[in-house]
This record gives sequence, structure tokens and C-alpha cells, in this order.
Amino acid sequence: MSTLAWIITVSLLGGVLSLLFAAILAFNARVSWLSVLVSYAIGALLGAAFLNTLPEAFEHAENPMQVTMTVLIGILVFFILEKLVLWRHCHLEDCEVHDLPREHSPATHHNDHDHGRSGMMVIVGDTFHNFVDGILIAAAFMVDVQLGIVTSIAIIAHEIPQEAGDFIILLNSGYTRRQAFLLNLFSTFATVVGGVLAYFMLHNMNHLVQPLLAFASASMIYVAMSDLIPGLHRRPEIRATIQQVSLILLGIASIWLMGNFFPHD
Repeated sequence: MSTLAWIITVSLLGGVLSLLFAAILAFNARVSWLSVLVSYAIGALLGAAFLNTLPEAFEHAENPMQVTMTVLIGILVFFILEKLVLWRHCHLEDCEVHDLPREHSPATHHNDHDHGRSGMMVIVGDTFHNFVDGILIAAAFMVDVQLGIVTSIAIIAHEIPQEAGDFIILLNSGYTRRQAFLLNLFSTFATVVGGVLAYFMLHNMNHLVQPLLAFASASMIYVAMSDLIPGLHRRPEIRATIQQVSLILLGIASIWLMGNFFPHD
């Protein structure tokens, strides 16, 4: 299968699968399932960043400092972008978007919506995020198939809990289940668009592969450490901690095993 075919297939299949799993989770409001997926997603993200993407970036770099500087800049960029999103979503001390998935359920607060305002902002942001994911998937597949697959697994793993959160925000924002699903489906196609555009733009620009891989690593590390891990600390009991650590290790192990099944050419 050609590189372009891999990019299109994985982008479409991964986006649809993550969307379906997220819809099942959100529509059934199974918070325990979401917690399990978050823990696994952390392991998959960290495993992909440190076991695959970063090593590949170092191999394509003349100076290791190029990679570490790009990762550092990437983390700072994602921090600033998240601050801008928070600034737009939150007003003074009341954050109408980020508190909804944690404190409310769509079954009990249909009347406390904001007429679609916060939900639409989330979809716009998620569409851009999916477009960038498509670029990262394309950059990884253009290095080799193994790296593309493990990068896609990490992206899909963290997209499921994120998409589930988006569903809950949309439902609380006044959208119906059908509208929420269609909006998220539309947002998912941005991954394919980003992947195809990146394939044709980067095909003869190999010098951009290394910084994109480093930037992808920064994205994975930042999402895992900043957005996902803090949520696990809300359950400090021993049993929950053991479950979380086990699932994180499972996520890392799945990336490591995938690397062995799809060795470098």
C-alpha cells in the first residue's frame, strides 16, 4: 500500500473509530470507562513520543540540540494556545466550558445550556486540532510505516476521551445527540484534509520532517502531562492508582509491541 493510501486510510478509519467510541461513552455517560481510556491514552502518548517519534527525530537531525529546542518551543506554543482557548472560553472566575464535563451530565442539565455558544467554540478548536493531527500522521508515515502506525495509535487513543468530552459539552450546550454526532464527524474529516495536504507539500521537503516529528513529540508530551495526568489525581486512593499505573504501562507496552511488529525498514 502506498504512503498516501496509508495516510488516507488511517486518518479516516482512526477518526471514525475514535468518534464511535467517544459517542458510546458520552451518550451512556460512563465516567468509569472514560477514566480507563484516559489512563491508557497517557501511556500511548508517552510511549509514542519517547520510544518512536523522538528517536526518529534524532536520527534525522544533524544536531540533537535542534530536536530538544523544537520540543521545548513546541511545549511553550501548546501552553500559549491552551491559555488562549481558556481565555476565550472562561469569563472571570466562571468557566462555562471546562467545568461541564466534570460536574454535569447531559441527562440532568439539558436546560442549563448556553444556546450552542460554548459547543461551537469547542468544535472550531477541535477541527483545527484534527487538521494538525493529520499533518503529524502524514509526516510520520513519510518516514516509515511503523512510525506512522504508532503515531496514529497515540493520536486515536487520546482523541477518544477528548471527543467524549466534546460530546458532553455539545449536549450541555443545547445540541441534540444527532447534531453533536454530525458536528464531530465533520470535525474528524479535517484529519484527512491535513494528511493529504501535508503529503503533497512535504513530499519534496524532507528537511521539514525532523521539526514536525519533534513538534509531534511536544504535542504528545504536553497533552499527556498537562491535560490528562492532572485529572487522574482526583482519585488518589490506592486501588485507583494501581489501575491507572497499570493502564499507563499497558499503553506504553502496546506502542513498544507495535514497534516490534512493524520494525524499521
